[in-house]
Amino acid sequence: MSDMSATNRLNAAQRCESIELMQRRELDVLIVGGGITGAGAALDAALRGLTVGLIEQADLASGTSSKSSKLIHGGLRYLEQLNFRLVREALHERGLLLRRIAPHLVTPVPFLLPLRHRMWERLYIGAGIALYDRLGGARHVPTGRHLSRSGVARVAAALRPGGYIGGIQFHDVQTDDARYTMTVARTARAHGALIATRIRADDVTIEDGRAVGVRCTDLETGESIALRARHSVTAAGPWTGDLVPSDSSARPELRLSKGVHIVLPKSAIKMDTGLLARTTTGLLFVIPWQGFWLVGDTDTEWRGADAACAAADRADVAVLLERLNSVLATPVSAADILGVFAGLRPLVAADPDVDTVRLSREHTITSPIPGMSMITGGKFTTYRVMAAQLIDAAATALGDPAIPASTTDRTPLLGAEGFDAPRSATRRRAEVLGLSADELERLSRRYGSCASELLDLMDTRPELRESIPGGTGTLAAEIVYACTHEGALHLDDVLDRRTRIAIQTADHGREALPRITALMGETLGWSNADADRERHRYELIAGNDSTIPTTGETTAHGVDPFPGERISQ
Repeated sequence: MSDMSATNRLNAAQRCESIELMQRRELDVLIVGGGITGAGAALDAALRGLTVGLIEQADLASGTSSKSSKLIHGGLRYLEQLNFRLVREALHERGLLLRRIAPHLVTPVPFLLPLRHRMWERLYIGAGIALYDRLGGARHVPTGRHLSRSGVARVAAALRPGGYIGGIQFHDVQTDDARYTMTVARTARAHGALIATRIRADDVTIEDGRAVGVRCTDLETGESIALRARHSVTAAGPWTGDLVPSDSSARPELRLSKGVHIVLPKSAIKMDTGLLARTTTGLLFVIPWQGFWLVGDTDTEWRGADAACAAADRADVAVLLERLNSVLATPVSAADILGVFAGLRPLVAADPDVDTVRLSREHTITSPIPGMSMITGGKFTTYRVMAAQLIDAAATALGDPAIPASTTDRTPLLGAEGFDAPRSATRRRAEVLGLSADELERLSRRYGSCASELLDLMDTRPELRESIPGGTGTLAAEIVYACTHEGALHLDDVLDRRTRIAIQTADHGREALPRITALMGETLGWSNADADRERHRYELIAGNDSTIPTTGETTAHGVDPFPGERISQ
């Protein structure tokens, strides 16, 4: 561990301290939005020596940044659209994360592209994969390989035998998007950023035609807060523009695209590889993730009035099941689904006649009013570039030539340093604590070198070595650590984002709820009444199992079968 260990904690006490310090001083940069871009911008600004604060109206990554396909990738579909610059940039970023920035949080994953036509398709797709393997210095994952019909059958026995003549296997990289975002925020905190969740930005303070801060509400206490900053930055995803004065000519024009994924148990599909297939109704991704399958995703325009209300409906789930079952020998039913989550992609507006599938994932940075910058669009993989450019814009507006350039391309995230070093001592400690090799590997991939802090907890409190009943292998120590180090304040913070129990269990975490409530209550000092309110709140979020979509139902209403991935504030 580095010497940052004393300052990298996100918790209730740190939150209060950060709010107090942000009110007491004028910040160089105030960031509104705790998704991946906002967290990345906070880290970038802090590394440049700027005084920076970040506020988020809900939890870190509670919006779009916890609802992605969990992939760090260049995007083969963008390559087909001839957007070589975006693919090259994304693959370069993928390499940085694997090699230097976050080797503990990202890992290569294989994908199969089935072939249905003879020579021309193998040549066409094979050339594309070969280019994909080389763009942006991408030679840090296994290169693509061609498979015969029998080779496909060996790695993907679940596919319909007559549905392919062979295939090509390539690699991309995956992560846990919510935990990745939280780790970026913790790293920013370690470098001096002030971070406070559950702070809603209500309005911009304007003096002499210039933004000089933001008026906010502390959603935990109801208190009104006034924050001042030399420059304010908005990185609020689908909520981008909410703070922009209505008469601003630079008000962003977004088109929101709803992406829906379903979660299936690993036993539902017999494959040793991920899958990328083109079906009659669109692209299909089947992604192995944390011992489950993620199946996605949809890309449909969303025109609702409140981005917080975006949810999967029966039609979304029916589309995904139809795509999946069109390639499987044994169909999957709605009864197999463990979880569903929906998120909104904030895409830069273009020709209204262009389908959202074909809209660019590029980003734009504008200044709707002097003293404020705003970022629109982009993708998770290129968050670091987006954040650096956003702080570049802020630095230019501040007019201080002494502000250094971004260094995030060579700054490891918390937990990365020492991750690749021999871990024999850690293994011995884990064995003494009674942890299995699989449990230690899971902790290492989840926390990197910070896993030693969890071992310290378990050494001090032996009862924290136990697994949470109904918690998909989550240890009790992880719940306590989420509160003391990772900024969790509420049950949904833990069940939805620090762990993914809410979407990985058929009961959406209800079996795990009593033990998690007790651990969080003890750690955060909840009274019995507080614990009851938290349980009631989570039950409202988790919804009712009777709303699980069934095959063939296509109601267009916003039925949210697993709304544990959505927070309404």
